Amino acid sequence: MDLNCDVGESFGIYRYGADEAMMPFISSANIACGFHAGDPHVIKKTIDLAASYGVRIGAHVGFPDRAGFGTREIKAKAQEVYDYIIYQLGALDGFLTIAGLSMSHIKLHGSLYMMASEQEDISCATIEAIQAYNPELDIYALPRSELSIRADQAGLRVMNEYYADRPYGKNGEKRFGWCEEEIGSPFEIAETVLKVLDQDSYDLQTVCVHSDTPDAPHIMKLVHNTLFHAGWSIRSCKKLLV
Repeated sequence: MDLNCDVGESFGIYRYGADEAMMPFISSANIACGFHAGDPHVIKKTIDLAASYGVRIGAHVGFPDRAGFGTREIKAKAQEVYDYIIYQLGALDGFLTIAGLSMSHIKLHGSLYMMASEQEDISCATIEAIQAYNPELDIYALPRSELSIRADQAGLRVMNEYYADRPYGKNGEKRFGWCEEEIGSPFEIAETVLKVLDQDSYDLQTVCVHSDTPDAPHIMKLVHNTLFHAGWSIRSCKKLLV
């Protein structure tokens, strides 16, 4: 099982997320590429941090919307989405190249993630961008979503994702507007993750805890240890050196 976290979302004088505390417990880091968050200095620092822990490094790409942290829906055309993704992949990959490291995956952020999960044109633009840039990249997606289904049909490696720190209802994950009471205590979250995986009907490959969730490092540590003691192996990191 892969454990992933969205990181590198600080920028300028603003600090956001418990990146360093999360690194010992994850196998994949999704680094913001400067659109919804992050900046060149933060990207480089976060790459160095992830590499020091042997964590897989991927691009966390979103809309150019820092004021809304990428959570506001933007009526972007498919070509614009394609261009946004290529731009952000290139930004992260530039720093990876000079560090002698390789990118392993891509994960969309916020509203772009949800729009690609539901809208054919946005999901297709995402897939076309990945195929053009590097079809060997894993793509993180909600199970049975438009993006997951179409990416699989296109021959991309799909990592179906479960959000440990978000509430789920009959209509699926509640991405925005949730409160801590809805997700439960760290211990309850870890037990829920184990139950979901043991009863998995979605072919899940990865579990996410966001670095900005209250008590995120404790949550991820408990998820990591609960899965390990239940017999799950945490995904081995790919060789990072090119």
